[in-house]
Amino acid sequence: MNKKDALHFKAKLEKEKKLLEEELGTVAKINPENPEHWDASPAIEVDSADDNEVADKMEELESNEAIIEQLEPQLKEVKAALARIEEGTYGVCEVSGEAIEPERLEANPSARTCIAHMNDKLS
Repeated sequence: MNKKDALHFKAKLEKEKKLLEEELGTVAKINPENPEHWDASPAIEVDSADDNEVADKMEELESNEAIIEQLEPQLKEVKAALARIEEGTYGVCEVSGEAIEPERLEANPSARTCIAHMNDKLS
């Protein structure tokens, strides 16, 4: 991959990273003990007298956790793609070692495999 293409995809990934972090920030905060993990908000006050309020908070917490479960792995993949750009391995299929198709990277800049191997399980 040439430098111009790498810069193009780096900009796309940085934008996606920012959007994911902003969206996560609306429902969670970074865990200070593990900066790669987000904890759902809001904190529930145990001594609340209103059962309906507690139920609403529990429902909101569950909803926030579902959002985190979806967005946190996406953010991890984006960060990994940015690391591959820095390492010079971005755009190379992790299964075949061949170049990932540019149209695949345009559609999914954090792709780790080419189209032929996109359904292969990677650890």
